[in-house]
Amino acid sequence: MHSAVPRPGSFQPSGALLGTLKVPGDKSISHRALMLSALAVGESKISGLLEGEDVLATATAMRAMGAHIDRIGEGNWTVNGVGVGGLMQPSGALDMGNSGTSTRLLMGLVASHRLTATFIGDASLSKRPMGRVIDPLSQMGAEFTASPGGMLPIMVRGLVPAIPISYRLPVASAQVKSAVLLAGLNIAGITEVIEPVPTRDHSERMLRGFGADLTVDVDADGVRHIRLMGAAELQPQQIEVPGDPSSAAFFIVAALITPGSEVTVTHVGMNPTRTGIYKMLEAMGADLTYSNVREVGGEPVADITARHSVLRGIDVPPEVAPSMIDEFPVFFVAASMAQGRTTTSGLDELRVKESDRLALMATGLKAIGARVEEREDGLVIDGSGGEPLEGNATVSSALDHRIAMSFAVAGQHCYQAVTVDDVSPIATSFPTFETMLSKLARKIH
Repeated sequence: MHSAVPRPGSFQPSGALLGTLKVPGDKSISHRALMLSALAVGESKISGLLEGEDVLATATAMRAMGAHIDRIGEGNWTVNGVGVGGLMQPSGALDMGNSGTSTRLLMGLVASHRLTATFIGDASLSKRPMGRVIDPLSQMGAEFTASPGGMLPIMVRGLVPAIPISYRLPVASAQVKSAVLLAGLNIAGITEVIEPVPTRDHSERMLRGFGADLTVDVDADGVRHIRLMGAAELQPQQIEVPGDPSSAAFFIVAALITPGSEVTVTHVGMNPTRTGIYKMLEAMGADLTYSNVREVGGEPVADITARHSVLRGIDVPPEVAPSMIDEFPVFFVAASMAQGRTTTSGLDELRVKESDRLALMATGLKAIGARVEEREDGLVIDGSGGEPLEGNATVSSALDHRIAMSFAVAGQHCYQAVTVDDVSPIATSFPTFETMLSKLARKIH
């Protein structure tokens, strides 16, 4: 996991950003590809897997529970699964590092297997509440021994046979939805998740791809009813992971705010439950074009070209939040350099991510010269009109990779350097980020 010794990073303008790049594989899909391959019978092959620390934590955990997982080249992995119901008792605690996705989804897997697992994590993950996953999994029969506040370390004792449930999500959460569905794989009968607000649907797409009997119906009120027939037998697959749209967004925003820039990011996942950031940037006047549109492994992908644009402030509808929840930090950077006011609301979820992202972004943006008002469920930002921000400040990442990368992007259009107190957490999701950003900045103009 990333170093306990902070590694500061300084980011400053270096002229137009020019070039073409391919970002690492989608993190959400990478996690799920490893987990479902480990539950299939036979060998699955995965290409384009994100090799950040979060995903490697998932691979290590699945190995600890009996799957044979091998890296055969950059982004290329093979997984020989144990079958649904075949997970084995791990010999020690499962260290999830900084990965909330790994933790919540694996808690779901363990909940319906006859084993006991203890989940631990780093300082940041250990502050993140797990109660929203514990509640439905407890209804299915799993038992939990959690730290105060429902936080890590947590011991999960699975139940066989567990109980199929119909669970209505109280808050929009792809992780809770996925945890319940993964638990349902090893439960006879139908497990149902009722989803009033749509969230990313990678789990549903991939479960069907592996052969699970899963249906999605939308009722007259627009509520999604996801039903999974349990006691499933998953078939091994060949999976090509598209580029992570969250990772691509950092370079897209960097190009939009930096004069003279033109950057193309290839092979980006364009799942409609993940593209809110691009729709909102277009609403602000962003010059974005999409080419080579195609489908890979059941997921839509495209190449995205971003050119420097004069952005305008907008009101972001709260219902857009689930489709860009991870991209708000870098979106706030774009808003801070737009013309006029941008308002966001309905973002309570950002206070319980890897950090309190609303507070950190508000504090950091103010430190580098932006005009920001922090509200309970969002930020109100008065943009600079396209002018650079002052910079000349050190901001805190609070062990949050997206905060660190967002301020690296902000530094591309400031009068003076922006220093991030610790950039080492970037390795959890995007180990090559700094190198890629430097190459775009060094391109010969």
